[in-house]
Amino acid sequence: MKKMRLAGAALNQTPLEWKSNLANIKEAILQAKNSDADILCLPELCITGYGCEDLFLSDWLPEKAFKKLEDIATWVEDCFTIVGLPVRFKGKTYNSAVAIYQGEILGFYCKQFLADEGVHYEPRWFSPWPAEYVHYIEFNGRNYPIGDITLDHKGIKIGFEICEDAWRGEERPGYRLKEQGVDLILNPSASHFAFGKSRFREHLIVDSSEIFDCVYLYSNLLGNETGRMIFDGEVFIAQKGKLIQKNRRLSFQSVNLVTADVDFSGEEVPQELAYDDQDKYLEFDKAIALALFDYLRKSHSRSFVLSLSGGADSACCAIMVAEMVRRGVEDLGIEGFIAKSGIADQGYENVEDLTRNMLYTAYQATKNSSEETFLAAKEIAESVGATFYSWSIDDVVEDYTKIYENTTGEELTWEDHDIPLQNIQARSRAPMIWLLTNVKKGLLLATSNRSEGDVGYATMDGDTSGGISPIAGVDKTFIRNWLKWAEKERGFYGLNRVNSLSPTAELRPSEQQQTDESDLMPYHILSKIEREAIFHRKSPVEVYETLNFENLCEKETLKKYIIKFFKLWSINQWKRERFAPSFHLDEFNVDPKTWCRFPILSGAFNEEIEELKNF
Repeated sequence: MKKMRLAGAALNQTPLEWKSNLANIKEAILQAKNSDADILCLPELCITGYGCEDLFLSDWLPEKAFKKLEDIATWVEDCFTIVGLPVRFKGKTYNSAVAIYQGEILGFYCKQFLADEGVHYEPRWFSPWPAEYVHYIEFNGRNYPIGDITLDHKGIKIGFEICEDAWRGEERPGYRLKEQGVDLILNPSASHFAFGKSRFREHLIVDSSEIFDCVYLYSNLLGNETGRMIFDGEVFIAQKGKLIQKNRRLSFQSVNLVTADVDFSGEEVPQELAYDDQDKYLEFDKAIALALFDYLRKSHSRSFVLSLSGGADSACCAIMVAEMVRRGVEDLGIEGFIAKSGIADQGYENVEDLTRNMLYTAYQATKNSSEETFLAAKEIAESVGATFYSWSIDDVVEDYTKIYENTTGEELTWEDHDIPLQNIQARSRAPMIWLLTNVKKGLLLATSNRSEGDVGYATMDGDTSGGISPIAGVDKTFIRNWLKWAEKERGFYGLNRVNSLSPTAELRPSEQQQTDESDLMPYHILSKIEREAIFHRKSPVEVYETLNFENLCEKETLKKYIIKFFKLWSINQWKRERFAPSFHLDEFNVDPKTWCRFPILSGAFNEEIEELKNF
């Protein structure tokens, strides 16, 4: 049999959520059956969820996943199906994919290369399977092949790679599979979202099909599975150097399945490809919208709450919630959106009704706040359709400062207590916004961006308060540029005022004309220093040598900015350890629980800074 219909499905799974995970698997199998598919590939570790972390070290989790195969096998009829799960074998745990056909298990392929950099820590939980080694594992009284297996199905020879296997260049299993004459390579994956990664991934799959002279089918996980990583849910089917099918990524659907008719004799079968714009700003819009939706429903929250300052960061967060509702309703319909999100159905008729009851915002003014930021906050709330409140916290701030002064006998002045007087304002906003959050059974959004995380330009337990920090994975320069894009492309009229304002914390008296960049440095320079120092892991001197050729500013000024960055980075690691979880969006982030680990206590680059001063 040389002609087959192949199916790949992206699944939105949740660690330990056995019921919904299996329901999604069952639905994908049913959709494949109804599509008359001959072969179905489901994502990596889709039975348990990819993000079970240290529970993969337990005995019971792989054992329970193994037992779930009994149910799954009964759902598989005439469609050869691949499902991902952890398998315990001879005292070790392997990341595996099991092949099932007509209710029978055929064998287990085990991942040979484990993702061990960036956001991935697979070697902590799994063992790599040695190439070309096959053993047998017992299940329900029968033995099945396990390891580096290939299988024959209706005259088609099938081989496997699991995610990272395909990213290992000339070491990857595909080269051996080509030598074995494999016709089809199936790749169940859990490959995280990052800007521009989709295009690179597509080239990898298409090139693989050409290099290995085969058909290559790739299926990725979908959605915000555990809180930080986002999976875009891509499915690719390529044949001998040509993409013949792909799906629309970042879907709000729990199951996103596509099929393609393939002639393994090499004759081309016409296909209609899905179009997917990969503009970086649009990617950000889609990825955050889906991530917020999954975070809301998987945390069993009912709304979002936001302290809306009138600045770029909080405006960005407000727009993303509005985009979440708009995109979700477009994808699921209003009834489907309500049912899947778990919010109470109060007869909402449109996106505006939903947004008003899913996003509560508050402008919390002090005597240092300006009319411009109040109007910006109010207009943003109106333009996205959020509920908007406004109140003053001056009395609260005055109460705190009077208590301190009356108790200690020490007068607080701006000349001697600049930072404490700024911080007490930011912290005084937290109790009220948390109260609103609790009343609305909501999820409080923290508004810190990555640039602020770099240098600790945020008040702990003030503006850092929140259950999720959706934009902490991108820098301030990107956010400001994205807001200009959103003003043009999305038409939120409140952005006109926001985009005209200089970023400011508005915590000092207005006559001091405080701005973020006067407190720190120009954001575009901060972002460039960050990329060299954090992403490329360069020393202060190496950062200077790289950036000095770009003529960003005077040489001594550049040195001053680099020194300031490294000092602030070092002393503020404790803050980054406490920031609310953030989404991984770019090539890197500064979240110590995912991409970037740094000691809380260190020598703070003192010697390296002296080297730069004398350079």
